[in-house]
Amino acid sequence: MYLSRSHAATPDSDPHGRRGSARGCLLDAAARRFSADGIAATGIDTITVDAGVAKMSLYNNFDSKADLVEAYLQARQEDWLGLYADRAKAVSGSRALIGAVVDAHLDHTELAYENGFRGCGQLNAAAELPAGHAGRALVRCHKDVVENTLRSHLAALDAGDRINKLTRHLSFLLEGSMAGLAGDGRKLKVAKQLALELGDGL
Repeated sequence: MYLSRSHAATPDSDPHGRRGSARGCLLDAAARRFSADGIAATGIDTITVDAGVAKMSLYNNFDSKADLVEAYLQARQEDWLGLYADRAKAVSGSRALIGAVVDAHLDHTELAYENGFRGCGQLNAAAELPAGHAGRALVRCHKDVVENTLRSHLAALDAGDRINKLTRHLSFLLEGSMAGLAGDGRKLKVAKQLALELGDGL
């Protein structure tokens, strides 16, 4: 699960106070297993064993695996917002805040994932979920949050009538750099530099 830079960089750290509860342990385990093995390949038994809780604990906290997946995706968004907030506090100016959006994504890649960085967890999840699944709506919501954050910073830079084009440009740049094919955050560092150069042109 994602975490604030002020917390220890381990996948089972929890910036939202869930750690220690059965629900928190299950969400942490789901994050580890979904990231390493994928959603479809991860069964309920695997999650409960990894979490160290009884199977009944899962159903006491979640109606189904689908409900757990939705909670996992919601937690990822909350964690990203925390990472971005930390980054945003450390900088000033709209150009630097665009860089903070990229840095918040870069922070994710620095976690010690079991099988290495495998790209955007939200998009990886969406690719496994059927059309109409509530989890896909959560992924779209998260992407909208990121895009609207970029748009607000571009607006502050007086992007004018180019704002829609530039917002989409930055969104595509960010998504492409998160593909995960390199296994680390090198492409995100390049993406940040390109994004800052774009901001310099406004």
